[in-house]
Amino acid sequence: MSYYFAKTLDVGFDEAVVRTRAALQREGFGVITEIDVRQILKTKIGADFRPYLILGACNPKMAHEALLMEDKVGTMLPCNVVVQEAATGTTDVAAIDPVASMQAIENPKLLETAATVAAKLKAAIASV
Repeated sequence: MSYYFAKTLDVGFDEAVVRTRAALQREGFGVITEIDVRQILKTKIGADFRPYLILGACNPKMAHEALLMEDKVGTMLPCNVVVQEAATGTTDVAAIDPVASMQAIENPKLLETAATVAAKLKAAIASV
């Protein structure tokens, strides 16, 4: 089982970020965290890196359901979505598969919620 869903876009990095945010919003996700990996690596260790952004996507309704079922599930939230410049001039967009990550927790109801979130993330990635 793969741990992510992905799509390669024939657009630049900035356009891919805009499209990704819009696609997530259409599926009920908000971006609650944003990590500019390129900037952090440059600042912290002086390393040059390609444009690479981690968006922490959260569907509040689904997160609330999951937290009610498992109070420590917050260690796996939010759902990370990566937008990164590819070597070929394209941009890759990938999202975590919450079903794969939630299999570590023995709670069938939580897996049902994870499957719903996965379907929404798949739809967002497909529509980017």
